[in-house]
Amino acid sequence: MVSSLTPTGKILAVAFGTSGVIHLVRPKTFARSMPRQVPHPIEVIKVSGVAELACAVGLLVPRTRRVAGPASAALLVGIFPANVQMTVDAARAVSKRGVNAQRTAYFAGTAARLPLQWPLIRAAWRAGR
Repeated sequence: MVSSLTPTGKILAVAFGTSGVIHLVRPKTFARSMPRQVPHPIEVIKVSGVAELACAVGLLVPRTRRVAGPASAALLVGIFPANVQMTVDAARAVSKRGVNAQRTAYFAGTAARLPLQWPLIRAAWRAGR
């Protein structure tokens, strides 16, 4: 039997749900973090939004949690390079255009997210137990 979803798992489900909606409603927000080699970036972003929504629902439903946990962990591993790219781009923006509150806050947020990815991957994996 799959254990009940932990508070961290619930937060993860909400984060996936929120991010999934943003990916579908405002895909251009994420377009600049896509490598140029990826064809049809907007469509890829929308597909990733659907995947995030599927993971969110899967984590919340006990019958699907055993599959959704590892799937969520895999998704987090898969999007990590895009998160790194967002941080690199944010650092370049600060370097090229100078320091201001908005650019600095965006860079700080993207940089802070990187080490948080690993505990999220672990939490997602554990949610499937």
